[in-house]
Amino acid sequence: MIKRNKIFFFILTSGLFLFNQCSINKIAVNKIADMLSSEDSTVFTSDDDPELIKEALPFGLKLYESLAEQAPDNPDLLLATGRSFCMYAYAFVQEPSERLADSDIEKQTRMQIRAKKLYLRGRTYILRGLEVNHPGFTNLMAKGKMEKAVLSCGKKDVGYLYWAGLAWMGAYTADKFDMNLAVNTSKPVKMITRALDLDESYNEGAVHEFFISYYGSLPVTMGGSEEKARYHFKRSIELSHGLKASPYLALATSICINKQNIGEFKSLCNQALAVDTNKNPQNRLLNILYQDKARWLLAHLDNYFLMEKE
Repeated sequence: MIKRNKIFFFILTSGLFLFNQCSINKIAVNKIADMLSSEDSTVFTSDDDPELIKEALPFGLKLYESLAEQAPDNPDLLLATGRSFCMYAYAFVQEPSERLADSDIEKQTRMQIRAKKLYLRGRTYILRGLEVNHPGFTNLMAKGKMEKAVLSCGKKDVGYLYWAGLAWMGAYTADKFDMNLAVNTSKPVKMITRALDLDESYNEGAVHEFFISYYGSLPVTMGGSEEKARYHFKRSIELSHGLKASPYLALATSICINKQNIGEFKSLCNQALAVDTNKNPQNRLLNILYQDKARWLLAHLDNYFLMEKE
C-alpha cells in the first residue's frame, strides 16, 4: 500500500510539473497516462478510508481530464477518466442523495442532477475511447445501428462497453424525467449485454450485478424477471467467490423490496456486512461503501417496507 501511494504521489506531482510547462512532452504525458489508466491499478479502490477518497477524487478527476486533453487518442486513459467520473458520481453524489430526508427534496434534486451530469461526462470520455478503438462506432450509434456497433467490439472492449453502459444507465436512474435518456435505455443495455457475452467474469462478475438490479427492478410487463435476477445473483456470487457486498444489496434493493420480502432483505444485508473487506483488497473501498449502505438500509426499513405498528 505504501509503495502504491508513493507511486501515485509521484504521478500527481509529475503531472502538475508537466502542466506548468509551456510545452507538453507527449511521451511523458502518455507514460503518466498509462500508469494512471491501468485497470490493475488499485490506488483508489483498495483504500479503507472513504472520506479520504471522496476528498482526493475531484483533484484526480481534473488530472485525468488534463491528461486526456494532451493525449486525446489514448483509449485506456479515456476509459479510466470516464470510469472515475462514474464511480465518483455513484459513491459520493447519487448514493448520498438517496439517503436524504423527504424534507430535503430540493437538495436531493440538485445532487441527482449533478450526478447525472457527472455520469454523462464520464460516458462521453468512454465513448470517445470506443471511437478510437473502432472508428465509426459513434456514427453507427447515431444512426440507430446499436446492434452493429456493439458487435464490432471484442473482448478487449469489455471494460469500455460495461462502463459506458453503466454511466448511461446511471444518468437515467439519477433523472428518470429526462425523456431523451428514458427512450434510449435500450442502447446501454445492449452495450452491457455485449460485455456479458464477451466476458461474464469481468471485474469478478460485475456485469451480472447490473442485471440483478435491471431484471429485479423492472415490472414483468417491461421485461422484469425474478428468475433472471436470481440467476445473475447466483453467477455474481460464484464469480466473486462471495467476497463482494454489492450483489447482496443489488438483490435486496430490487427483488426483495418489490416483493416486500423483509426477511430476505435483512438476510441479504447481513450477508453483505459479513463480507471480509481484507480478503478482497482490490475492492476494499467499494465493499466498505456498500457495507455502510447495508447498515443504513437496515436502520431505515420503514422507508421500503410496510411496517406493522406495535
